[in-house]
Amino acid sequence: MAAITLSHILKTYGAGAKANTVIHDLNASIADGEFVVIVGPSGCGKSTLLRMVAGLEDISGGTISIGERVVNDLEPAERDIAMVFQNYALYPHMSVFDNMAYGLKIAKRPIEEIKARVDKAAGILELSHLLQRKPRELSGGQRQRVAMGRAIVRQPQVFLFDEPLSNLDAKLRAQTRLEIQKLHRELGITSLFVTHDQVEAMTLAQRMIVMNGGHMEQFGTPEEVYNRPASTFVASFIGSPPMNLLKRAPGTPAGQILGIRPEHLDITPTPNAGGWTLTADTVELLGAERLVHARLGEEILTLRLDESVAPPQAGQSFHATPRADRLHWFDAQTQKRIN
Repeated sequence: MAAITLSHILKTYGAGAKANTVIHDLNASIADGEFVVIVGPSGCGKSTLLRMVAGLEDISGGTISIGERVVNDLEPAERDIAMVFQNYALYPHMSVFDNMAYGLKIAKRPIEEIKARVDKAAGILELSHLLQRKPRELSGGQRQRVAMGRAIVRQPQVFLFDEPLSNLDAKLRAQTRLEIQKLHRELGITSLFVTHDQVEAMTLAQRMIVMNGGHMEQFGTPEEVYNRPASTFVASFIGSPPMNLLKRAPGTPAGQILGIRPEHLDITPTPNAGGWTLTADTVELLGAERLVHARLGEEILTLRLDESVAPPQAGQSFHATPRADRLHWFDAQTQKRIN
């Protein structure tokens, strides 16, 4: 295992007037044994950053260290990493055993050691009964476990995951998330996990890097990112439904944006001090909770209600009060948090 240090990382394609910078002066330190998720929308630079750590992309500036070594000029095979890809990258003509053992065979490890490592990884991932099958005989979730097993047998210092759950259906994604959490608890290997899915980020990460347009918007625990977003981008990207961001709500100072999570708006039978009168547009039933989409003047906002609260009907006016201790304030010009 090893810590990862990213210092002033820069990635630029092209030169001169045509230069396109996709990673801007990024700094982050990942502790030995930590599970860090890099999350952001398509095109934000998250996969590029992971590929630079892996050695699959050159860096334009800064240093990447794994453990005590600066790895900028090292080939991927020299970095002591293992990578799990979105598309599994399994050899279709090989058995599960041979897929998992392939890297060790290339490294000319002894046969007894290869078998012991594969058997151990297969036991952890519940693949022991599938070792002689071919990838075409496996489900998507089983193929992904084989890909993880191939990484485990390498016994690397660092695991790199590039959107490994994207090809799975919702049920398998949830199941595989639990398996990855369990795997990290058992192995404790430093891990970087890239995803565009905020649910994966929130449930898997010990800390998360939120990226936008090649910039690191925030680096913190899921609780910190959700409860104290550093910018309006983070507030709107993390959380489903996202935080309400209001420029013209009553009591909002000029030049500021008020943020309030949908679950921190309480419906009241009568107007309260600091409360608002809203008009319901639509109501969505989501099992044990309901989402009410409403208008406050020209602004649209969402409330999250549990099943004990009767929702208003579409077109009906109602009263709601934001919880004073749950208000977020952002600068309208910089979009950064100010409280």
